[in-house]
Amino acid sequence: MDPAAFWEAAAPGWIRHADRHDLRGRPLGEVALRALAVRPGERVLDVGCGCGGTTAELAAAAGRSGAAVGVDLSAAMVDAARARFPGPRFVAADIEALDVVPGGPFDAAYSRMVLMLLADPVAGCATVRRCLRAGGRLAATVFRAGPGNAWMPAAMLGAAPHLDALPPLPVGAEPGPFALADPERIARVLTAAGFTGIAAQPHDVVMTAPDDPDDVAEWLIELGPAGAPYRKATPDAQGAARAGAAKLLARFREPGTGYRIPSALWLITARTADPAS
Repeated sequence: MDPAAFWEAAAPGWIRHADRHDLRGRPLGEVALRALAVRPGERVLDVGCGCGGTTAELAAAAGRSGAAVGVDLSAAMVDAARARFPGPRFVAADIEALDVVPGGPFDAAYSRMVLMLLADPVAGCATVRRCLRAGGRLAATVFRAGPGNAWMPAAMLGAAPHLDALPPLPVGAEPGPFALADPERIARVLTAAGFTGIAAQPHDVVMTAPDDPDDVAEWLIELGPAGAPYRKATPDAQGAARAGAAKLLARFREPGTGYRIPSALWLITARTADPAS
């Protein structure tokens, strides 16, 4: 599927659950926020800003003397980001097709679970590199492969029998959750994009959510490939999809306490060349 068309169809779910995902999904990018360690006065680029929560957090770290700019392919999500957070600057654009993002040069760039979704990650990362000053730094997260992210197939497979056909799932290096699961490919992509000092470190994190199976199932369905078919379904079919997903997600639930949803990530760090080095 064309990435722009996919994200146009996916955007309503991300917008609807923006507040939930800012809170519950924060562990997916927290290690990159710590690694980036934005300082007051810095200019920061947020690649794949979605509905703006991460950009707002980066802007707060940069302070009044700094700035944060978020860029995302989805114009609808960028509109939502502008409405939710009037301070930072948001740009609706394809990072793979830009020369540079307006507002640079940037001291640092951040990305939470987006680089793996690029159709041409070398082109997208090269744009990020051109946006950074000499010696600028990048910190990003992507998913590792394997059972450490079992919540993704659980949400999708539980919902799918009750919905119309889902879009084709990505295979191999096609854009998708595990396109950068191989750390050797991460190194090849960032090297080709012009970065140096590249590292990929494994991290295991946990997302938490309240003990509300219906709510948690809908949140995870709407953020994945079943989201668009779910929103087109009848209320009865939606209820059956939530029940199916909740059944498979029950392994992550402690009744009366809530959900602990593990995720396996790579923390990617890299720098642009410093002429003084």
